Amino acid sequence: MVHGDHGAALPEAFPDKLSTSALAQCAATGRALTTLRREVLAIFAGAPRPLKAYEIVERLSTPSRRVSPISVYRSLDFLIEIGIVHRLATQNAFVARDRDRAQDETLVFMICQCCGDVDEAVLPGMTRSLAATADAHGFRSRGHSIELQGECEDCRSALANPNRRG
Repeated sequence: MVHGDHGAALPEAFPDKLSTSALAQCAATGRALTTLRREVLAIFAGAPRPLKAYEIVERLSTPSRRVSPISVYRSLDFLIEIGIVHRLATQNAFVARDRDRAQDETLVFMICQCCGDVDEAVLPGMTRSLAATADAHGFRSRGHSIELQGECEDCRSALANPNRRG
């Protein structure tokens, strides 16, 4: 059964996997994928790199409609909560998740400091080690992610061959 805004049409550019995941999570939790939440998520469809919240505010705002930063932050918080968007702490920026994962898997984000590209991988074996470490310190973790800074293969190749044109 569809409640509230769950079944509302999504923008054409909205990635199928993200829309399917977002709608499934909303249905599972009984929460709505409101118009603003859909708009915020749709911004990620054409984003070649992580986005800062104020970039999203600017992209959503028009001369006749100013979207407030707090509204965007609330939408991002919701999308993070349902696992569709992830915050990159080292960049204070956000990326749409491109893979499904179990709640207890550890994510690793590889962030290229040259081009800004972000790749994502899942490290299931790491989760047990992190959980054991947290338990040993009486800490209860709510999520696991690791951010690696460096250069992607394309940028390393370009740096190694500065005369090469891409």
